[in-house]
This record gives sequence, C-alpha cells and structure tokens, in this order.
Amino acid sequence: MYVPTAPGHKDSPAVALGPTSLVFGAVAAIGAWPSLMLAVLPWSLIAAPLALTFGLAGIHFARRGIGRMWTAVAGTALGFVGVAGALTLIVALAEW
Repeated sequence: MYVPTAPGHKDSPAVALGPTSLVFGAVAAIGAWPSLMLAVLPWSLIAAPLALTFGLAGIHFARRGIGRMWTAVAGTALGFVGVAGALTLIVALAEW
C-alpha cells in the first residue's frame, strides 16, 4: 500500500512560531518586572525583539491556517511588554 511521505499543510516549521514567541515573550516580560529587571536584563533585551518578530510572523501564518493564533498573540503581547520595559529603563537611565 502506498503511503505519501510529503509533508502536510500542518507540518510546516511556521507552526513553531507561536510557541517560540510565547517562550521568548515570557522571558522578556520577566525582564520588565522591576525587581527582576537587572538580573535578566541581557536575556530580556535579546528575547523581547525576537518575541515580537516571531509573534508577528506567527500571526501572519495563523491567519492562513498554519499554527495557533492565541500563542502568537500572547507571545507578541509579552514581547511588547518586554520592549516597553527595556525602553523605560533606558529612558530612566538617560535622564539620570
């Protein structure tokens, strides 16, 4: 019996964009918390833009039926929180 070995529509690497964004967004949002900001600042500065990028790409593909929308949106929102926290820290230090 013939079994097709070609990848299906749901086997795309784009399926991983939402969960990856969610993990990066969680790391970025932890960096926006004032008491933890300096402890995870290097990881937060890297993770926040990656969460935004992967999240927006995940939303793009989720609208086309590849991947889940809620993970991409949650990761994008957490990435935005991380970027806002990092920018707030930079502005606060610049005015000091």
